Amino acid sequence: MMLTTYQDTVKLSGLPARRRDLDRAYLKSLTNENLLRPFYQEAGINALTYLPKSIHGGWDSPYSQIRGTVCGHWLSAAAMIYQECGDLELKIKGDEIVSQIALCQEENGGEWCFPIPEKYLYRLKQGKPIWAPHYVCHKVMMGLLDMYRYAGNAQALSVVEKAAEWFLRYSQDIDPDTMARMMNEETGGLMEFWADLYSITNNPDHLTLMRRYERRDLYESLLGGENPLSNMHANGTIPEMHGAARAYEVTGEERYRQVVERYWQIAVEECLPFVTGGQTSGEMWTPPGRHSARIGKLNQEHCTVYNMMRLAGYLFRWTGESKYADFWEKNFYNGILAQGFHEESAQVQICEAPYPEMAKYVSYFLPLEAGAKKAWGSATDDFWCCHCTLLQANAFLHQNLYFHQKNTLYIPQYLDAEVRFDIEEIKGSLVQHESRENSHTFRIAHDNMRTPARPDYLKRVFEVSASGEKSFSLAFRRPDWCAGEMEFYIDGEKTEAVWDQKGFAHITRNWNREQIMVIIPKKITFYPLADDPNTGAFLDGPVALAALTEEERTLYYHNSPEEILIPRDERWWCSWRGEWKTTGQPVNLKFLPLYAIGDEVYTTYFPVKQRKEKE
Repeated sequence: MMLTTYQDTVKLSGLPARRRDLDRAYLKSLTNENLLRPFYQEAGINALTYLPKSIHGGWDSPYSQIRGTVCGHWLSAAAMIYQECGDLELKIKGDEIVSQIALCQEENGGEWCFPIPEKYLYRLKQGKPIWAPHYVCHKVMMGLLDMYRYAGNAQALSVVEKAAEWFLRYSQDIDPDTMARMMNEETGGLMEFWADLYSITNNPDHLTLMRRYERRDLYESLLGGENPLSNMHANGTIPEMHGAARAYEVTGEERYRQVVERYWQIAVEECLPFVTGGQTSGEMWTPPGRHSARIGKLNQEHCTVYNMMRLAGYLFRWTGESKYADFWEKNFYNGILAQGFHEESAQVQICEAPYPEMAKYVSYFLPLEAGAKKAWGSATDDFWCCHCTLLQANAFLHQNLYFHQKNTLYIPQYLDAEVRFDIEEIKGSLVQHESRENSHTFRIAHDNMRTPARPDYLKRVFEVSASGEKSFSLAFRRPDWCAGEMEFYIDGEKTEAVWDQKGFAHITRNWNREQIMVIIPKKITFYPLADDPNTGAFLDGPVALAALTEEERTLYYHNSPEEILIPRDERWWCSWRGEWKTTGQPVNLKFLPLYAIGDEVYTTYFPVKQRKEKE
C-alpha cells in the first residue's frame, strides 16, 4: 500500500515559510499584462506598435520561441500557495489569468490556448528546427490543471480538455519513428500531464495521449539493462520519468514502475551525486567515475534539483524508504535554498556595509569548481527555465513533509510545519519546530549553562494533540547523516521506539496532548569524490559547506579529514550559527553553508593529505 501525502492541511513556518513567502511576493510582483502578453499576441487581440518598458526579457521575450512558459509555472505555483495559505489575492490574480487564456482559446478557434503558434508543433512534426514547443504547451496546461486541482477553478479544466482535443487530432497520424525523433526535443512532462488529466476525467482519449507521449526508446533501453544516461540531457529525461511514475499510479502497469526504479538506480546509486546531493555538469548526467573531470562552472542545474526531488517523492510514496527522504532533504538545503531567493540575514546587514542587495532570484547552475561564484538571474530580464521551476520549487514544500499509511503518521522531514491529520477516524494536529532552548540572552537560564558550545545534535520538538480514543503511530526518519543513536522523549521522559527496516522509528500509543522531543546526533563528515578518495568536500549533517577562497588548497589532517574543521563565530544573540574554520593549516579558511553564500567567491572541493608523525 502506498503512503498518502498530507497537503491540504499543512501549514509551513520558520525557514520553509520564509522561502515560500519570498516566492509569494515574487509571484505578486509579476503583472498579468506581462504574463499574458504572448497569449494575446498569438490570439491577435493585443496589437502593439512598440514594446512597453516593463516587458519581460530573456526566454519570455516576444522574440523567444518558448515565450509564455513562465505563465504556466506561475499558475502552478500560485495554486499550490493558495492550497496552503488560502491567499485570495493570488487566487483572484490566477483566476483572471485563466479567464484570459480561455478568451484567447476562443479567439484561436476553441482549442488552441497557447502563447506560441500552432505551426511550431507542425515544424517539429516535419523535422524542421524549432525550440521545444511541446515543453511550452506542457507548462501552460500543467499550470491550468493545477489551478483546477489546488484552487478549484473549473474553467481551467475546461480549457485543458479542449486543448487535449487538439493534441489528440495532431498526434493521431504520427508513426513511432517520427514520434521517437520528436521526443528528442524536450517535451517537458506531457506524459505525466496526460496521466494526471486522465485520473481526473477518466476519459480514455486522455489515456491514449498518455501512451502516445511515452519515451519508448528510453524506457526500452532502461528496461534492457543499459545505461542510456551518460552524457544525456538530465532535465529532458527526468520529467519523462515523472510520466512513467504517474502512468504506474493510474494504470497499475508494473513496467512503468520498473522504468522509474531503473532510472533512479543509474542516476543516483550508480552515477552518484556530488556533495550537494545534486548532479549534472552542463545539464548532462555525469557518467560513473567521471566526477573529478566534471567539476566546473555549470554543475547542478536548478531544474534538475526540483525535478529529482519530485521523483524522490514518487518513490518515497511507493516504498516508504528513508533513502528517498534523505535525498529530498539534501537537495532542499543544497539546491532549493542554495540556488534561489538568496538574502543576507539581518545580522549581516547590521555588521556589513555597503548593505547587500536584499534578494537574488535564481542561480541557474551551482558551480563547484575552485574560485566559483553563483550567477544570479534578475527579476524579469532572464526567465531561464530555472526561473520557472524556482516558482514551483518554493511553493510545493508543504506537499512533502507529512504522510500517512493506515494508522501511522510519517515524518520524513525535519522542517517547521503544522499538519492537521485524520488517522483511523482519529482527528488531531502535529506542530513541528526547532527546540527553543538556548534562546535567552538577558535572564539566567539553565539551558544556556548546560550548552556552552554549539550542539552536536539536531533537536526537534513535536507537539501532538489528538482524541486519545485509539492508538496510532508517529514514525520518525533516521537521517543518513545521523552520527549515533537517536533519542526520544515524551513530556521529558525518555521513550523507546520500534525501528522498521525502512529507516523509521515508530512510537505507538494513545496520543492526547503530548510533547515529543527528538534528538539526532550529527557531526562534520568528509564526502570524497566518487573517483578520487583524496579530494572531497564537507557536510554539516545534510548541509554542504564551502570555503570563502579562490584557491584549491591542500588541507592536512592527522587521523581523519573531519578533524580539519572546528566551529567559528558560533553564537549571535539567541541563535547558533553554522560557520566553521580550518585548524592547523598553512593558511586557515572560513567555511559557510553553501546555501548561505550569495555573491562571495567560494571553493567546495579540496585535496586532503594525512600528515606523517614527524610533520
